[in-house]
Amino acid sequence: MPTRGTTRAATGARSLTTRRGAPGRVRIVGGVWKRTPIAVAAVAGLRPTPDRVRETVFNWLAHLRPDTASLRGLDLFAGTGALGFELASRGARHVLLVERDARLLAALRALKERLAASQVEIRAGDALAVARALAPGSFDIVFLDPPYGAGLLEPALAEVRPLLAPGGLIYAEADAPLTEEVLQPLRLRAVRAQRAGRVCFHLLSPE
Repeated sequence: MPTRGTTRAATGARSLTTRRGAPGRVRIVGGVWKRTPIAVAAVAGLRPTPDRVRETVFNWLAHLRPDTASLRGLDLFAGTGALGFELASRGARHVLLVERDARLLAALRALKERLAASQVEIRAGDALAVARALAPGSFDIVFLDPPYGAGLLEPALAEVRPLLAPGGLIYAEADAPLTEEVLQPLRLRAVRAQRAGRVCFHLLSPE
């Protein structure tokens, strides 16, 4: 998601460089808000998860966690909110979006109001700091799409692993596949993994 430089915005954004040809909007691909467009603000580094990647991920989730109405989700580097609103659209009972960029926070709040998405909570702040303050076992699915090249994915994985309820899953997006060398010290394993262009995306489960 967005950045304002490698120091201040590293933990509230999804990319450190502007993505050329980034879409002007993405859309919710399933659920009650299917086809709803989400504007992609002209913020340097904003890199929303592509529609086709989200469609694949939520097909995985439908198979692994069909109990959608009971799910509690966390989108820790929210940006446009595409992942979090997608989960809410499909019936999750509570979704927390975390973002620190003021412009993107305003867009998230406007989208929540437009959709009357009472199950969505939006919190301003540093992603890792917010994660540290959350109660263990609070979430069934955590979405992690931190800035590429910022060295945040492993720290974020470590912070959110205790937040998983039994049977919980972590979605992790990166520009390279996550290896056993990275996952084993965190006691995580990949239950699904795929690549679409530069995007490597994974569903992870505690061992």
